[in-house]
Amino acid sequence: MIRYISFTKVRSALLGCAALSSLLLLGCGRDGGEAGATGEKAANAGQAAEDTRAAVVVVRLGYQKIGTPFLLKERAEALTKALEVRNARAEWVEFQAGPPLLEAMRAGAVDVGHVGETPPVFAQAGGVPFVYAATDAPAPRAEAIVVKEDSPIRTLAALKGKRVALNRGSNVHYLLVRALESAGLTLDDIQVVFLAPADARTAFEGGNVDAWVIWDPFLAAAELARARVLQDGEGLVDNRLFYVVRREFAEEQPAILQIVFDEYRALSAWEDGHREEASQLLARSSGIAYEAFLRSEHRRAFQILPITPEIVQRQQAIADTFHKLAIIPRDIRVEEALLPGAAIGGAR
Repeated sequence: MIRYISFTKVRSALLGCAALSSLLLLGCGRDGGEAGATGEKAANAGQAAEDTRAAVVVVRLGYQKIGTPFLLKERAEALTKALEVRNARAEWVEFQAGPPLLEAMRAGAVDVGHVGETPPVFAQAGGVPFVYAATDAPAPRAEAIVVKEDSPIRTLAALKGKRVALNRGSNVHYLLVRALESAGLTLDDIQVVFLAPADARTAFEGGNVDAWVIWDPFLAAAELARARVLQDGEGLVDNRLFYVVRREFAEEQPAILQIVFDEYRALSAWEDGHREEASQLLARSSGIAYEAFLRSEHRRAFQILPITPEIVQRQQAIADTFHKLAIIPRDIRVEEALLPGAAIGGAR
């Protein structure tokens, strides 16, 4: 995780004439009065400068190694200038997956995030104060269940009794549920191993799990390492990425938020026409191969969309499924995670 430095207030200490009666008699004549006036002006100027520094708004952008927010970190000149006009600045915080990003939002350490379709459901059930702001277009082929190239597992039904690794509460959690349903199985029919992407890859390559459910660009990297796709999300899930905002920030800083989303939209449009260049930028910054990013870029549609009633219904279906399976502790209403009257991230 990227750590960032908070502002430290520096106060000016200004010395005027001493209050002792002897010094008043000796030093506070005409020159002393001018010095006192100068000191007062300096004190006022110092306080004004301090107030300006204190008023700087910091918007903390949580991101993963995919998508427009990651790219924005590398091409932030326009965002920096636009925020400076509003006496604001951006900081980036990296996460391996959506669930820890939303937990950081609960702690007030992240203001804007970019996560899959399932993490917001878990977050809302857990009381994280966030709102949906916008969404990317569906990308069902950008997540999949993979097995080793020489694995005897050829069908979803063959997963019965097998060890399957995934990141708990991430978008692939829902993919696994839907894929098993399509084969007449449930989570109880397999051995679920909850691991973060890096640990899951190690377990998968070491033969400690039989299958791995993962998303791009980790999926693309696994394919390049000769993993075989058993089932992607096509026909099963939307696999949307959502832009989520800490509720208090959304309510208090709509102008700052609009600047951020203006840049997201601009870069998303640029990325759509410059996939090779975008892949090079992302690869240099992530340690993931260019070929993996290029493959994943071609599985995505670049368009930032508003949250529609249909999308809310689809999120509600995910929430209802997880509640029915007792994976989340309570029934939730997705519409309660919207900010009334605020078209934050959608097209204008």
